[in-house]
Amino acid sequence: MSLVARHLEANGIPTVVVGSARDIVEYCGAPRFVFLDFPLGNPTGEPWKRDMQRDVVGIALDTLENASEPMQTVETDFVWPDPEWRGRYNRLTPDIRARLKAEGDARRDKQNAAKAL
Repeated sequence: MSLVARHLEANGIPTVVVGSARDIVEYCGAPRFVFLDFPLGNPTGEPWKRDMQRDVVGIALDTLENASEPMQTVETDFVWPDPEWRGRYNRLTPDIRARLKAEGDARRDKQNAAKAL
Protein backbone atom coordinates (compact mmCIF):
# COMPACT_ATOMS: atom_id res chain seq x y z
CA MET A 1 0.00 0.00 0.00
CA SER A 2 2.88 2.35 0.68
CA LEU A 3 4.08 2.12 -2.90
CA VAL A 4 0.53 2.66 -4.18
CA ALA A 5 0.27 5.72 -1.92
CA ARG A 6 3.51 7.09 -3.35
CA HIS A 7 2.26 6.54 -6.90
CA LEU A 8 -1.07 8.24 -6.16
CA GLU A 9 0.70 11.17 -4.49
CA ALA A 10 2.98 11.56 -7.49
CA ASN A 11 -0.17 11.92 -9.58
CA GLY A 12 -1.76 14.54 -7.37
CA ILE A 13 -3.97 12.38 -5.14
CA PRO A 14 -3.30 12.86 -1.41
CA THR A 15 -3.07 9.69 0.68
CA VAL A 16 -2.62 8.46 4.23
CA VAL A 17 -1.70 4.89 5.17
CA VAL A 18 -3.07 3.41 8.41
CA GLY A 19 -1.35 0.31 9.70
CA SER A 20 0.95 -1.62 11.99
CA ALA A 21 4.02 -2.56 9.94
CA ARG A 22 5.93 0.61 10.78
CA ASP A 23 9.31 -0.54 9.52
CA ILE A 24 7.94 -1.52 6.11
CA VAL A 25 5.70 1.52 5.62
CA GLU A 26 8.41 3.99 6.62
CA TYR A 27 11.03 2.18 4.50
CA CYS A 28 8.76 2.40 1.46
CA GLY A 29 8.26 6.11 2.07
CA ALA A 30 4.51 6.46 2.50
CA PRO A 31 3.70 10.19 2.35
CA ARG A 32 1.62 10.12 5.54
CA PHE A 33 1.33 7.22 7.97
CA VAL A 34 -0.85 6.61 11.04
CA PHE A 35 0.80 3.88 13.14
CA LEU A 36 -1.00 1.58 15.57
CA ASP A 37 1.11 -0.90 17.52
CA PHE A 38 -1.39 -3.69 16.95
CA PRO A 39 -1.20 -7.19 15.46
CA LEU A 40 -1.30 -7.20 11.66
CA GLY A 41 -4.80 -7.34 10.27
CA ASN A 42 -6.17 -4.78 12.73
CA PRO A 43 -5.28 -1.50 11.00
CA THR A 44 -8.07 0.58 12.50
CA GLY A 45 -8.21 -1.01 15.94
CA GLU A 46 -9.85 -3.82 17.79
CA PRO A 47 -12.64 -5.74 16.04
CA TRP A 48 -16.12 -4.51 16.95
CA LYS A 49 -14.76 -1.41 18.74
CA ARG A 50 -16.50 1.16 16.55
CA ASP A 51 -15.57 4.12 18.72
CA MET A 52 -11.88 3.24 18.48
CA GLN A 53 -12.16 2.64 14.74
CA ARG A 54 -13.89 5.99 14.22
CA ASP A 55 -11.17 7.69 16.26
CA VAL A 56 -8.45 6.07 14.14
CA VAL A 57 -10.17 7.15 10.92
CA GLY A 58 -10.50 10.66 12.39
CA ILE A 59 -6.77 10.71 13.18
CA ALA A 60 -6.06 9.59 9.61
CA LEU A 61 -8.22 12.35 8.14
CA ASP A 62 -6.62 14.93 10.43
CA THR A 63 -3.20 13.68 9.33
CA LEU A 64 -4.21 13.94 5.71
CA GLU A 65 -5.37 17.50 6.24
CA ASN A 66 -2.66 18.79 8.58
CA ALA A 67 0.59 16.96 7.78
CA SER A 68 3.33 19.54 7.68
CA GLU A 69 6.22 17.52 6.30
CA PRO A 70 6.78 14.69 3.82
CA MET A 71 6.79 11.10 5.07
CA GLN A 72 5.19 12.06 8.37
CA THR A 73 4.33 9.31 10.85
CA VAL A 74 1.67 9.85 13.49
CA GLU A 75 1.80 7.37 16.36
CA THR A 76 -1.51 6.79 18.12
CA ASP A 77 -1.94 6.31 21.86
CA PHE A 78 -4.11 3.22 21.48
CA VAL A 79 -2.93 0.07 23.25
CA TRP A 80 -3.88 -3.48 22.25
CA PRO A 81 -5.87 -5.02 25.13
CA ASP A 82 -3.55 -8.01 25.52
CA PRO A 83 -0.09 -6.65 26.42
CA GLU A 84 1.46 -10.08 25.75
CA TRP A 85 0.27 -10.31 22.13
CA ARG A 86 3.76 -9.91 20.68
CA GLY A 87 5.00 -13.04 22.45
CA ARG A 88 2.29 -15.16 20.88
CA TYR A 89 1.82 -13.47 17.51
CA ASN A 90 2.66 -15.86 14.67
CA ARG A 91 4.25 -18.29 17.12
CA LEU A 92 4.82 -21.59 15.41
CA THR A 93 4.95 -24.35 18.01
CA PRO A 94 5.68 -27.96 17.01
CA ASP A 95 2.01 -28.96 17.32
CA ILE A 96 0.87 -26.04 15.17
CA ARG A 97 3.61 -26.80 12.65
CA ALA A 98 2.48 -30.45 12.43
CA ARG A 99 -1.16 -29.43 11.98
CA LEU A 100 -0.29 -26.92 9.25
CA LYS A 101 1.90 -29.49 7.47
CA ALA A 102 -0.93 -32.05 7.54
CA GLU A 103 -3.39 -29.47 6.20
CA GLY A 104 -0.97 -28.48 3.44
CA ASP A 105 -0.32 -32.08 2.48
CA ALA A 106 -4.08 -32.77 2.34
CA ARG A 107 -4.64 -29.68 0.19
CA ARG A 108 -1.87 -30.69 -2.23
CA ASP A 109 -3.24 -34.24 -2.44
CA LYS A 110 -6.69 -32.86 -3.25
CA GLN A 111 -5.28 -30.51 -5.91
CA ASN A 112 -3.26 -33.32 -7.50
CA ALA A 113 -6.34 -35.58 -7.56
CA ALA A 114 -8.34 -32.82 -9.26
CA LYS A 115 -5.60 -32.32 -11.87
CA ALA A 116 -5.56 -36.04 -12.62
CA LEU A 117 -9.22 -36.01 -13.70
